[in-house]
Amino acid sequence: MTDLMLQGVGMTSARTRDRLIQRLVEQGVTNMRVLDVMRDTPRHIFLDEALSHRAYEDTALPIGHGQTLSQPYIVARMTELLLGAAGKLEKVLEVGTGSGYQTTILAQLVPQVYSVERIKPLQDKARERLRQLGLRNVQLRHADGGFGWPDMGPYDGILSTAAPHAVPEELLKQLAPSGVLVIPLGGKKQHLNLIMRDGDSEKFITRIIEAVNFVPLVTGTLR
Repeated sequence: MTDLMLQGVGMTSARTRDRLIQRLVEQGVTNMRVLDVMRDTPRHIFLDEALSHRAYEDTALPIGHGQTLSQPYIVARMTELLLGAAGKLEKVLEVGTGSGYQTTILAQLVPQVYSVERIKPLQDKARERLRQLGLRNVQLRHADGGFGWPDMGPYDGILSTAAPHAVPEELLKQLAPSGVLVIPLGGKKQHLNLIMRDGDSEKFITRIIEAVNFVPLVTGTLR
């Protein structure tokens, strides 16, 4: 992938990215580290060429297999919540690699990212994009995201890009002391939740953040 492709031109240019960042600020995103990373990350490479001209719209876009590239505001908000609530953030688990865009944002902000994806073709594309971007602090696994990745835990933070009806117990078990889980919950009506483990106890504190709309968290894997 050439430097020109990464930098973007026209509807994928730096000026277009700056307009997106301004919209995120207007919607209340305040973490400058998150905003800077999102400005510098070429979102257009995470889409098929036919949709790349829409990459810097603040909207979710299809990536195939019934999945979507999350709305930039939601990516920024979830990342900001994770960074703001965790006491330390050395190791993060992502449930649902998808296109690899959220993975890429996280990988530029925390030392270690572990990401689980149930759909193998999506994971393969994400792996190639991470390679093109030179990100080497990400490990990927093809597996059912609802079970997390217990062998690599515990995690200071867990972020889910798909919505179960209830919090998977396996994810709570993989939270480190004072760890944080950012996850959408619900069916037709969904809300983003911030769940914090109270020290090293088995008590969890939940904050409902805002209404959201995510693809459902589906069990099983697909090759």
